Amino acid sequence: MIKNYCSIAWRSLLKHKFYTAVNIGGLSLGLAVGILIILWVQNELSYDRFHRDTRNIYRVLSNMGSGSDRQIWANSHAPLATYAKKDIPEVKNAVRIRGNFDFTLFEYKDKQFTGEKKGYVDPSFFTVFDYKLLKGSRETPFGGDHSVILTASAAKRYFNNDDPLGKILQADNKENFVVTGVLADFPENSSISYDMLFPMSLYAGKARNMDEDWGSFDYNTFLQLTPGTSPGIITPKLARMLRDHYKDIGIQDPYSLQPLADMHLYKTDGSEGQMQTVRIFLIVGILILVIACINYVNLSTARALVRAKEVSVRKMIGAGKSQLFTQFIVETALVFVIATVIALLLVWLLIPLFNEIAGKNIRPALQSVQIYIIVAGTLLATLTLSSIYPALLLSSFEPLKALKGKLSAGLTTVFFRKALVTAQFVVSAALITGALIFDRQLAYMHQKELGYDKEYVFTFGMRDMQPHAAAIKAELQQQLGIRGVSFAGDKIVNIGVTTGKTDWDGKGPDRRFLIHPLAIDKDFMTVFKLQLTAGKGFTGVASDSGHYILNETAVKETGITDPIGKRFKLWDKEGTIIGVVRDFHFASLKQKIEPAVFQYQPESAEIYVKTTGKDAPTAIAAAAKLWERYNGGFPFQYSFLDETYDDLYRSEQRTGLLFDTFSIVAILISCLGLFGLAAYTAQVKTKEIGVRKVMGASVAAIIRLLVRDFIQLVILAILIAGPLTWYAAQQWLQGYAYRIPLQWWMFAVAGLLSVTVALLTVSAQSIKAALMSPVKSLASE
Repeated sequence: MIKNYCSIAWRSLLKHKFYTAVNIGGLSLGLAVGILIILWVQNELSYDRFHRDTRNIYRVLSNMGSGSDRQIWANSHAPLATYAKKDIPEVKNAVRIRGNFDFTLFEYKDKQFTGEKKGYVDPSFFTVFDYKLLKGSRETPFGGDHSVILTASAAKRYFNNDDPLGKILQADNKENFVVTGVLADFPENSSISYDMLFPMSLYAGKARNMDEDWGSFDYNTFLQLTPGTSPGIITPKLARMLRDHYKDIGIQDPYSLQPLADMHLYKTDGSEGQMQTVRIFLIVGILILVIACINYVNLSTARALVRAKEVSVRKMIGAGKSQLFTQFIVETALVFVIATVIALLLVWLLIPLFNEIAGKNIRPALQSVQIYIIVAGTLLATLTLSSIYPALLLSSFEPLKALKGKLSAGLTTVFFRKALVTAQFVVSAALITGALIFDRQLAYMHQKELGYDKEYVFTFGMRDMQPHAAAIKAELQQQLGIRGVSFAGDKIVNIGVTTGKTDWDGKGPDRRFLIHPLAIDKDFMTVFKLQLTAGKGFTGVASDSGHYILNETAVKETGITDPIGKRFKLWDKEGTIIGVVRDFHFASLKQKIEPAVFQYQPESAEIYVKTTGKDAPTAIAAAAKLWERYNGGFPFQYSFLDETYDDLYRSEQRTGLLFDTFSIVAILISCLGLFGLAAYTAQVKTKEIGVRKVMGASVAAIIRLLVRDFIQLVILAILIAGPLTWYAAQQWLQGYAYRIPLQWWMFAVAGLLSVTVALLTVSAQSIKAALMSPVKSLASE
């Protein structure tokens, strides 16, 4: 019996090739995109969840400041891990991680290597986490302070296929390190990732009283709690521990704990970060699948009347309702099987391009349960909507009326079909509007005036050049094409250092104030065209070492009135405020401008060279020549500030490109279904069109007749999508401190685009039908 149903279904599909192609094409495209989105979402949700004890591992966050000054840092201080493990019974283990910036170059025999990502870790790193140690001991991973553990890829680079254990690497400061272990490469879905790991004891030997330094926040600290322990029990104990060993810092809750599994998806304050994007993409994936299913449902119900005679004949010769149900289910299942095979083939072909756009390296495991859940779920939904409903509709036909051609679509069926078309374009219009708003916000972040000039400025670390800063600056300034040279202690694009060690006249004893300090030379403000709103800048005289320049936000938040000449203390150094600089953006536009203070330091770690577009190669060559003179043997690595700034929004750029792509797919699938419906409408109205043309109707009038209903539905969909998209966009834009305003034209452009695309889609079939000869139209009946 099933074989017979399959045979009938196959003949039906071949008989109606156009509608079969539309159905299979829409379903295939929808399924392929749905699978790709599921793979992406699955990858995002899998971050840091592969450790056996993930649920009991937490990162310690430091709560700094209060009120409007409150910040939550991902870093904490070194003694916290030591004393937490010692003083709090519920802490099973603790591990600290710190970036290693002490070494740049490593040598083995005649090979030199740079660019490795390095970190200091406690030995407990290998017991708290489940990163796979291929060679070496988990209990005693380091053989001493001067030992190193390499990832498998790093070991391959250094030693090819030789056994790395016991081999010696020499760092650029001539220190030797013995390889005591090989770690499997960190998984791509790990928030922690390095190429080389060094023992924390090595850094402790260089830092003064590291385990008693409660003032520096340079470490990522992870606590492994005993099973069943609530983080709410630990945080008050950590606060008491801090006060016992340090002092009362005036903050009731100096620490909070973030689950390891939340690190990638949520911000330190608990709000959604990447999780918001995951939710959006998951919703988009579901909506695209819904659109694909709607196409099938619409064409199935629309063509129900065409198949009424077929069903009626089968009923008259004894076919029962159950047989009709089974027939339609088998037909739908056959379409879906074909569509699934094509979709999986599309996924296999498109995954390299998808990875390039998404910045990932997803390998589709077609045995993945999640993929088959979505396939099975879509199949069930499609079977339910497009098989059972048409079967009920067809089984209710009266055979004699159907054979005499006196059947017509009921109001319920017509309304249902129109509702589905409207819903389909609600989704499409919403996605188009969302893509437009996303692109406008991204363009705004790239085009917004930052308050400083970053064009044609390249930068690099000074290293051994730093003691010779004055001579290097003088020589570079003589080079053709170099417009300015300046030094600073950090990247102007993203000033990472923050301190609360400040004081000024009028500061309350319990006032916690956080500020970003930046050491600069006298030409820094000229090179970057920073504007002073009060006072003056540094002039290069010795007395500048006791002077400070604050930005407008710092003056406002400190509450200092008439700041010029007022006392200001940074760390342990008393000084005088000599200037106020206009606020500029030294971080991502997701953040509000924060307080900043400039201090004078003519020889700093970073050099900035301003050139022009055409002179950039000459300027870079001059800088490289000086680098070779003072840093011979080390590679010259530089970056342009505009590229560094773009890197701040690399994730948003990828997300925007994916969102644009998905929006195009959604409108394409919608138009595919609309095209099929328009073709069907033209087919069933062939006789009516012929009669109207005989009675004198023009081609334009015929086209209006066929197009009108569809365009009305699309316009209705736009009106429904507008408020929904406005609300969703408002929620999404809250994640940006500086954002575009939502304007009416964005929704108008998206609506006009939707109408235009729908009109073009429907018009193709409408014009063809309107141009048909009346004699041929009437004869076809």
